[in-house]
Amino acid sequence: MIDTRPLSVPTFRRTWIGNGASYFGFQFTAVAVPVQMFAITDSPTWVGLLGVAGLVPLLIFGLWGGAVADVVDRRRLLLASSVLTWVTTLGLLAQALLGVRSGHLLLALTALQSAGFAISSPARHAIIPRIVPAGLVPAANTLNYTTTTAGGVLGPLLAGLIMGIWSTGSGVTVAYAVDALLFTVTFWATWRLPAIPPVQHADGEEKPTAGLRGIAVGLKYLVTQPVLLLSFAIDLIAMVFAMPRALFPAVAEEQFGGGAAVGWLYSAIAIGSVLGGLTSGWIGRVRRQGLALVVAVVGWGIAIGFSGLANQLWLMVVLLAVAGAADLVSAVYRQSIMQTFAPDRLRGRLQGVFTVVVAGGPRLGDLRAGATADLTSVTASWAGGGFAAAGLAVLLAVASPALVRYRPDRDGSEDR
Repeated sequence: MIDTRPLSVPTFRRTWIGNGASYFGFQFTAVAVPVQMFAITDSPTWVGLLGVAGLVPLLIFGLWGGAVADVVDRRRLLLASSVLTWVTTLGLLAQALLGVRSGHLLLALTALQSAGFAISSPARHAIIPRIVPAGLVPAANTLNYTTTTAGGVLGPLLAGLIMGIWSTGSGVTVAYAVDALLFTVTFWATWRLPAIPPVQHADGEEKPTAGLRGIAVGLKYLVTQPVLLLSFAIDLIAMVFAMPRALFPAVAEEQFGGGAAVGWLYSAIAIGSVLGGLTSGWIGRVRRQGLALVVAVVGWGIAIGFSGLANQLWLMVVLLAVAGAADLVSAVYRQSIMQTFAPDRLRGRLQGVFTVVVAGGPRLGDLRAGATADLTSVTASWAGGGFAAAGLAVLLAVASPALVRYRPDRDGSEDR
């Protein structure tokens, strides 16, 4: 079963609670925004454009936020970026209350929310090795992913229930209000963090900067480390080719009559991730972490491909859940490899790149899925993308075997 030892560390426990509450609340917004966009425009392409709106700020502020996280107190950075995210959520609530039907405004607010997330995410993940022992980093990441994906189950299901009870306009308003309320828990958890200043640097060692030079140093290190590069590349393959969420509103409406179906589709992947997390005690004992990552991504692609061919809602949900379990495994190994491989003086910057890849990949996937569906069909976009991702992951592993060979030392550091 899941390893709960990191919860004995009070600082991690509070952070875990705050992150879980925040992600649960965000799921209401994650459903409401595309549902509102589809109601306004009646176009999967416009829903896919939400991914583009979120991607550009991620590219800019994810890298910059990572550089800043290596220079300033990470607690203060988290507090400032959380304010930006919360204000944006209040903006979404306000436009819904006022009945503004503007796809362009939704794109703008999505971009601003993405900027807040991009700034905070590198610091939020980079603190994990500072507050738990190195050997417990995979367990801590598993707890974080399991809890947030549990919110990813309940949030969309409740959001779908709201959409089924109320009209679209009232439903999205309630969803935004729930997100704004729950985000206050994150402020509490972040406020209780201890100061997490930059580490002291040895004489002659590069001193981090928050400017372009600091970002360049992090990227220079990254391109010399095949294991990290390949872990980023395989995640991009999985998300760009096999993330079908931009198609959920259209499939729910056209195949299953709308209503609660959209909540089940948005929850299905998270359901599988939760079940995978609750039975994840074995994850920390696997030595061939690189190989396990490749196998998990291949499993994700195959499950997504078959779910796109399903005609029954229950079967589609089951297959998406299988994909979610595989995604939980791959996410834990990607995060743990990055956190234990990179030195702390570079961890914020590399976590920034990681944020761009992990959060940007699905947004590119949204654009690909929506555009491909308009050009071909929803089934071709969904199923074809899943099978393509599985095949490309195998090709990458065969062509560049450094990731497959990777395994950490017993204390959590890398064995190259």
